Amino acid sequence: MTTMEQKNTEVVEAFIQAFWNSNDLSAADTLTTEDYRELSYQSKEGLKQFAAKILEAFPDKQYTVEEIIAEDEKVLVRMTVRGTHQGVFFGTAPTGRTMNVTLYRQYRLRDGKIAEHRGWIDMVTMWSQIQALT
Repeated sequence: MTTMEQKNTEVVEAFIQAFWNSNDLSAADTLTTEDYRELSYQSKEGLKQFAAKILEAFPDKQYTVEEIIAEDEKVLVRMTVRGTHQGVFFGTAPTGRTMNVTLYRQYRLRDGKIAEHRGWIDMVTMWSQIQALT
């Protein structure tokens, strides 16, 4: 028998794979609830816009799940994102440098869909890795 935690983990892993790794932005519509709350990027559209900026700046980016913990309706994920800075990123011209950064995402699920998300990323490390040497 599959537990709620296992099902929720599978949904989150499917979302990470489709949305972040396969660049299927429509996964934000199909794997989230109608009343989805986006606490990191203001809205579902804000999440899609941010993902598009990341893809433009780091077209080879890849997210790897390092650890995933599920309890009741919540799923916490520790991931690593790696990629090469090949496009403009928040005003910074491409440097060709690589990033390898840890991030955390917390999801709350309801009825097999993501109802809420918030995330944290180590931006200090990211900026130090991609900025051009002076």
